[in-house]
Amino acid sequence: MKSERKMLLPCLALPLAVSALSALLTGGAGNGYASCELPPLAPPGWVFPVVRTLLCLLMGLSSYLALRVRAPQQEKRSAAWLYLAQLAVSLIWPILFFRLGWRLFAFFWLMLLWLLALLTQNAFSRLSRTAGYLLLPQLLWVAFSGYLNLTVWMLN
Repeated sequence: MKSERKMLLPCLALPLAVSALSALLTGGAGNGYASCELPPLAPPGWVFPVVRTLLCLLMGLSSYLALRVRAPQQEKRSAAWLYLAQLAVSLIWPILFFRLGWRLFAFFWLMLLWLLALLTQNAFSRLSRTAGYLLLPQLLWVAFSGYLNLTVWMLN
């Protein structure tokens, strides 16, 4: 049990740390979002950190479930690399959108994130059905974020 906790904590901490680093690197640049003309269905600003935290916890739990199952090491390694690539891409998107204001480029970057999230979800599903299900909210949120990103670019 103790060794499982040792594995769970880093799995939970990694996506939270990536999200925190992304927030740190963008600073208060997210405040500019509120001054934009926003599309219909745009949630209030406080929703984003709450949803992001929940998604990070789900991603961390999903990675824990996927990596602890008995499966060929190569399959687990491939899934882990997809997961790490997804985290790296998600680290950069807020910098592109908020800090640099490259909203159209950020939209295409977000589509790359969605593709990596889908590939990760598929890879984790092959390892653990539950791990795959836990990534579905992230896929939905990234798709919704794509709608927000593109329409903010169009309106502004």
